[in-house]
Amino acid sequence: MKLSIEKRLNKYISDSGFCSRREADKLIEQQRVKINGRLPELGTKVQQNDLVLVDGKRINTIADNNADRVYIAYNKPIGITCTTERDVQGNIIDAIKHKNRIFPIGRLDKASEGLIFLTSDGDIVNKILRAENAHDKEYLVTVDKPLNSRFVERMQRGVPILDTITKPCVVMIKSKFVFSIILTQGLNRQIRRMCEYLGYNVFKLKRTRIMTVRLDNLKSDHWRNLSAKEMTEINNALLRSSKTSADIRQTRVKKFH
Repeated sequence: MKLSIEKRLNKYISDSGFCSRREADKLIEQQRVKINGRLPELGTKVQQNDLVLVDGKRINTIADNNADRVYIAYNKPIGITCTTERDVQGNIIDAIKHKNRIFPIGRLDKASEGLIFLTSDGDIVNKILRAENAHDKEYLVTVDKPLNSRFVERMQRGVPILDTITKPCVVMIKSKFVFSIILTQGLNRQIRRMCEYLGYNVFKLKRTRIMTVRLDNLKSDHWRNLSAKEMTEINNALLRSSKTSADIRQTRVKKFH
């Protein structure tokens, strides 16, 4: 397919469905990418007739109308690792066995289960993963001790983990040992670390919702295509999203000059 305009190399690779834009940058830095037989730099732009190779394999862009892009919801079971590395036993790609090359949007710990998105659209990955976008993610959590109002108040207010204070969140007690939590950030093992700080151990953690998409009756280790309605809602939410930190910094620099 011909390029109507030149495109940044990392976006060209991510648009092809090969990987996310961030991962494409890593490939470029590792000198695994070539344009017309030469090693490019970060920020290089791809012209209409350029030949782009990753590890010797040709990268082709995909249709501008998104018709050939894949967007799926998967109910990840415990024990599956959210990696595209096929040499990792129990990786999510082998578990799904999709005919297209896809990759997960974000992560869900190996010991956790529930909803995760996978796609062949590298551009949407970057938009959803922006921390400033504050997209809701809801979880159902089972702990080892009875819950109380103090636990709820402390969790909702923010907990010191990983050299920061977690953002305010919504917590509701569902039963003696089970609560739901709605987060707008995704720190490493965040819920488990928050609970541990307050003296609780997590026995079970299940993500039940991302933005407006719910797990509902999707069986464990099964996947489905996101509906047109769901994709419209996601894209509308992304249009309303705040800029990335880098975008904000660039805007401030322009204002000061």
